[in-house]
Amino acid sequence: MTVRVRFAPSPTGMFHVGGARSALQNWIYAKQQGGVFVLRVEDTDAARNKPEWTEGILSALDWIGISRGSYEGPYFQSQNAGEHRAAAARLYESGRAYYCDCTREDVQARTGSQYQGYDGYHRDLGLGPGEGRALRFRTPDEGATVVVDLIRGEPTFENKLIEDFVIARGDGSPVFLLANVVDDMTMGITHVIRAEEHLPNTPKQQLLWDALGVKPPVWAHVPVVVNEKRQKLSKRRDKVALEAYREEGYLADAMRNYLMLLGWAPSGDREIVPWSVIEEEFRLEEVNTSPAFFDEKKLRAFNGDYIRALPVAEFIDACQPWLTGTDTIAPPPWQPEEYDADAFAAVAPLAQTRISVLSEIVPNVDFLFLAAPLIDEAAWAKTMKDGSADLLDAAVAAFEALETWDAESLKSTLEAVGAERGLKLGKTQAPVRVAVTGRTVGLPLFESLEVLGRERSLTRMRAARLRLV
Repeated sequence: MTVRVRFAPSPTGMFHVGGARSALQNWIYAKQQGGVFVLRVEDTDAARNKPEWTEGILSALDWIGISRGSYEGPYFQSQNAGEHRAAAARLYESGRAYYCDCTREDVQARTGSQYQGYDGYHRDLGLGPGEGRALRFRTPDEGATVVVDLIRGEPTFENKLIEDFVIARGDGSPVFLLANVVDDMTMGITHVIRAEEHLPNTPKQQLLWDALGVKPPVWAHVPVVVNEKRQKLSKRRDKVALEAYREEGYLADAMRNYLMLLGWAPSGDREIVPWSVIEEEFRLEEVNTSPAFFDEKKLRAFNGDYIRALPVAEFIDACQPWLTGTDTIAPPPWQPEEYDADAFAAVAPLAQTRISVLSEIVPNVDFLFLAAPLIDEAAWAKTMKDGSADLLDAAVAAFEALETWDAESLKSTLEAVGAERGLKLGKTQAPVRVAVTGRTVGLPLFESLEVLGRERSLTRMRAARLRLV
């Protein structure tokens, strides 16, 4: 038997990080088993679906290493609507489903509770199909449905606690439960690896598989992904869009390494490991059942480690979208002609050790490419106090006299200026840094001055001095 897994997102919004994790888990499992990864876009929610969301799914999968052409599909659920309706008809004809025209208010009136499920009122009334009549599955009265799950063992659900659930709406359109089952049958899916939130639906879906005469797939429900308050990640509340992380400058390798740690860990006391190790060691059976905390701070630290591990040439290439602007990334504050690739290459090794996401490269190097620095007014107010004018005057005079404009000479010269005033280097260089870069923190000052050059550095220091008058 060839293992066939599927990833079935809905094109109704940005690509969720939890979905990305599920996609990677399915992808790895299929590779390990010599099987097939199927992409099925569940596009039946016509009111919310947009073509750009579908393209976003494909692009996001590309980014995390599941590239187009390497999987089967994409298929679209809407294209299988005929099979969905045919399956509903078979269930009705075989007596495994029946029609019902009860409203929610009807059920509440009979049961006296707004919380009790459907009471089976139409089970044996023989109501035929008609406008506004929903089709309900006839759940067995006795016994239990056992879900064999690679992660959770054998969760058991008493059939008497499962209401006769709707499988087709009053307009005849099948609901998600039935469409999902029929699609998996049609595509020969053997293993369903998905988030824990779908587990309550699984006994109902397994009953549908049985009723349609097909052996159910192997189930594996991975833990739900939660925030720091242990709440399920929400699009409305949390930062969950994979695209947002990509545009902020997270590396794909760091992101997929981190996503795979949500509920699973490689061998040994390590977390950052080559993707080849993850592909070899990952086991569905070893995924734990506890909610997985998506820790953005930890992810950011992960990403910083990955950035620092890049060869400098690769780091320079990786930064280019933020330095030059692309369709998805906002342009930097300088004009294209102001960007100096050689100047950036000179400071790249220094910047590489100081950023955690690639977008941070812009405020670290903008002083190199702008005609004048972007002054952080809070930093100016904090730094430019009594004595700053004298320090700038002395630093300008000392720097003007330098024969060699290099970091070592600049540092020793400014140290001497500070020593004459009883100041340590940190205090001495603060006004110079703000004058030249506009900020109190950033790349090493003297290497920055060297790359910026004598004329531009002195011009900025003189301008800052005039502002202090």
